[in-house]
Amino acid sequence: MKIQVSCFATLSKYAPDDGNLDIEKGDTPESVFKKLSIPSEEVKVIFVNGQSSKRDTLLKENDRLGIFPAIGGG
Repeated sequence: MKIQVSCFATLSKYAPDDGNLDIEKGDTPESVFKKLSIPSEEVKVIFVNGQSSKRDTLLKENDRLGIFPAIGGG
């Protein structure tokens, strides 16, 4: 199964080159972090198909996963 992955700000270096990732049945955002070597503690906000999601949300074919770090401002 394929999903689209977007990594933002400081996490952009972990994004797949073409934005797509092959996943297995039962994969979650947390398992995608491991596949992409993203340190889990750096991820603060997760969106699946434009909706705020949890790390254990089951992903399915053609999902869009957005991964964001903590973002500060001043």
